[in-house]
Amino acid sequence: MSGDRERRRKCIIVPFRILRAHRGPVSSCHFCFEDTKFLTGSHDGTAKLWDFSTCTPIHEFKDEHTDHISECNLTRDNKRMVTTSYDKTVKLWDMQTGKVLWSVSLDSLVTSCNVSEDQKHVVCGAGNSICVIDSATATKVMYLRDHHASTITRCCFDPESQRICSVSCDRSVKLWDMTAKRTTIQIKEAHSNVISDCSFSSNGRWLCTASWDKSLKIWDVNTGDFRCNGPDNLINAHTGSVSSCTFSQDASLLLSGGNDKTVVLWDVGSKCKKLVLKGHTNWVLDVALSSCKKWILSSSQDSSVRLWNIENYEEIPAVIENKKAIGSRLSQCEECKKLFPVIHSDNTNVITRCFFCRLPTSTDCVPSLPTAPQTSSCAI
Repeated sequence: MSGDRERRRKCIIVPFRILRAHRGPVSSCHFCFEDTKFLTGSHDGTAKLWDFSTCTPIHEFKDEHTDHISECNLTRDNKRMVTTSYDKTVKLWDMQTGKVLWSVSLDSLVTSCNVSEDQKHVVCGAGNSICVIDSATATKVMYLRDHHASTITRCCFDPESQRICSVSCDRSVKLWDMTAKRTTIQIKEAHSNVISDCSFSSNGRWLCTASWDKSLKIWDVNTGDFRCNGPDNLINAHTGSVSSCTFSQDASLLLSGGNDKTVVLWDVGSKCKKLVLKGHTNWVLDVALSSCKKWILSSSQDSSVRLWNIENYEEIPAVIENKKAIGSRLSQCEECKKLFPVIHSDNTNVITRCFFCRLPTSTDCVPSLPTAPQTSSCAI
């Protein structure tokens, strides 16, 4: 009996609500309107705007797409919404009227979309190509045909609206510079399986990638430190394919969802799991973290959305015990010989150099950017 009590003590449930309004897998979820509302998109061909306080849909966007909605995304001012679909279209909606402002047809299934922070452009992945659309005129500003060797699973702008990151079934990561009009970073074989998602930190320095190889990787794409030391690996992130990832606003936390039906909250500094949320009955397709870091939103292949209250998760006994088990210690930097704090866990990647010695210190560490190709793959 004492063993049962101990197990129950460690398995205290984080408060949550199950929301069912879609008739198919929910592929996309986002907090919006300063966390007072949230948005979901589904394979049932609809997008819904929900009221946070009542957890009920207050507006449905429907009857425009003829196939699955792969993703929905809001402009920064929350006045417009972009949806992409397997019907090969990208649509911009007015959030107040619910009307479609424009629709653009592409050559392939459209798997992903994102709106630039300056709200001037929409980027979307169609097959193995990238299309950039002027949000005001619906003009195709840039069409990067055959940008990847296989289907693009996710694409997004960096916070400065200058670079576009795309990841693909070809296991590569590419960063395209909007000003230079060329690929400035290309990481081949970034993972050992399909890369399913990518997310920038709010300062644009860190890029997280999620993969079907069950791992998450964090890349320093500003200093190029990964070229010398590789990315930070969050191995054994899930027991199945990882489908989604997103940073908190201050980049202190990372959230991921996967095929193992779980949502995992990570401490970015220590690269350790803080919390694992279980409850979905099928693949978790997307995750979102509120700006206040008190709420998690997850959407799933099981056609449901879950809203988790993590405000007091640090008080859960299992979380406290895990933090103690991880602990901290001092290690001597093998380069400068100074002591520095290290978080230790079961991660096989042992840090042997302090933070400062891990920063690139010479031009040899960061190769010069590749020269622009003679024949451009960009079609305007």
